[in-house]
Amino acid sequence: MRIRPVGRHALLLDCDDPAQVERWRAELWRRREAGGLSAAEIVPAAGTVLLDGVPDPASTAARIAGWTPDPAVTTAEVATVEVPTVYDGEDLPRIAAHWRLTVPQVVHRLESTEFRVAFCGFAPGFAYLTGLPPQYAVPRLPTPRPRVPAGSVALAGPYAGIYPSASPGGWLLVGRTTLTLFDVSADPPATLTPGTRVRLVTG
Repeated sequence: MRIRPVGRHALLLDCDDPAQVERWRAELWRRREAGGLSAAEIVPAAGTVLLDGVPDPASTAARIAGWTPDPAVTTAEVATVEVPTVYDGEDLPRIAAHWRLTVPQVVHRLESTEFRVAFCGFAPGFAYLTGLPPQYAVPRLPTPRPRVPAGSVALAGPYAGIYPSASPGGWLLVGRTTLTLFDVSADPPATLTPGTRVRLVTG
């Protein structure tokens, strides 16, 4: 892991892989909750963790460099959100062909996978879900759809995701849910936050 200053009050942790990102995200959140770290925002991404609103970046970076993430933090009991999913996505046959499985086997694979929110982005409430084995990564559509309905459950690359609102998108559609993913009046507004476990259950 490497630490770089970003602007006057932020630090960026460059990690070697997504698993390291999750370990550092969990460790930094734990230390902030315990009062051992001052940062307004801790934002994980695919290969980095951003700490924004850090009063003293230099001393904070020096302290972080001496820390080792506790593996027990990421395996501790965390929230699990069950997402009721109707598996009728138009790209299921394409995914089945890519995985060399039948459509029912694709559905079974998705239902039996424990996903975890790695990070959020693209749109408010959009969570990038990890958990599928590397060999199940799928390519995006060559041309994005001009409009993907809200609640669409989809796959792209190594990730699964759920569109919180209607938007253009090139992910492969596997199904849909009526679960609300983003509500500005809720606390937190996003239903799926980094670290949350997710199950896509038939519903």
